[in-house]
Amino acid sequence: QVQLVESGGGLVQAGGSLRLSCAASGSVSSVNVMGWYRQAPGKQRELVASITSGGSTTYVDSVKGRFTISKDNAKNTVYLQMNSLKPEDTAVYYCNALRYGRAYWGKGTLVTVSS
Repeated sequence: QVQLVESGGGLVQAGGSLRLSCAASGSVSSVNVMGWYRQAPGKQRELVASITSGGSTTYVDSVKGRFTISKDNAKNTVYLQMNSLKPEDTAVYYCNALRYGRAYWGKGTLVTVSS
């Protein structure tokens, strides 16, 4: 089992920055991939960024150059640094972990970007 707790969401003006954190606990040593997803009102949940146990990263095109995913293995924490935020980035952001093909989710943190 893997438990995930997100933090760092909030209200920010367009052009601003936020850093989301995802603290993992439980059987984290066998987690293969961790990622950040988001779901805006009326839209499907989408993958924003992911990072493998080896440190390889992927990003959805809409956030490339603005968002950076990173991890601190000593703290079992994954971060999402979000810069140059846009109103269309407004969503609930969820942390995700994949372990032996099973997905684990946090409860989400709300990011609101005002224009």
